[in-house]
Amino acid sequence: MTSSEAQRAPHPQPPLAVVVTGPAGVGKSTAAAALARHLGAALLDLDSATAPLLQVVAGLMGSTDPDDVDLARATRTARYEGMTGLAEDCLRCGTPVVLVAPYTAERTRPAAWAELEARLRQAGGNPSMVWLHAPLDVLRERILGRAAQRDSSKLADLQAHLARVDLTPPVVPHLAVDARLPLDVEGLTAALRGA
Repeated sequence: MTSSEAQRAPHPQPPLAVVVTGPAGVGKSTAAAALARHLGAALLDLDSATAPLLQVVAGLMGSTDPDDVDLARATRTARYEGMTGLAEDCLRCGTPVVLVAPYTAERTRPAAWAELEARLRQAGGNPSMVWLHAPLDVLRERILGRAAQRDSSKLADLQAHLARVDLTPPVVPHLAVDARLPLDVEGLTAALRGA
C-alpha cells in the first residue's frame, strides 16, 4: 500500500459502547440482546453478571429481598464497577459492548455519566446512552406478565413500586426509544454510529 492509499483508507470506527437504561419492566434486557446480536457485541447485563454474587451478599446480610435498599446501597458500587471493568476489557480487544442496567446515577447526574463515558472512551469505545421508556400501565403489564423471581418484592406491592418509578428522561445526552414499539435495530444502530 502506498502512502497516498494509506491516507485515503478509512480509519476504523471505535467499537460502540451502548448503555441501555430505563425503568424495570420496560424491556431493557430484550432490547439490549437484540442490539447486541445485531452489532456482534458482548452483552453485559447487570442481573446476569452479578445476581449470583448478590445472592451471597444478601444471605450474609440476612436479606431475601433483591430490592432491599440496604442491600442495594452495600453492593451498587461493586456491581457497576464489575460491569464497567468487563466492558473495558472487551473494548480494549476491539469488541463492542451493550451494557444493560438501571444506571440511575448515570442518567440523573451528569458527573456520574461523564465518569463512565470517559472510562469507556479511554478503553477505546464510542459510548452512547439509550433510554427505553413506556407509560406506567405498560410497565405494570410487563412486570405482571414476566413474573420473574427478581420482581418478587415488586409484585408483593406493585402499586407502591409503580408509585416510585421515575419516568424522567436522562439529563445527559441520550437516544430515546419508545419501548411500546417494535425495536428498529437498524435505525438505532445508524443513530448510534452517528452519535
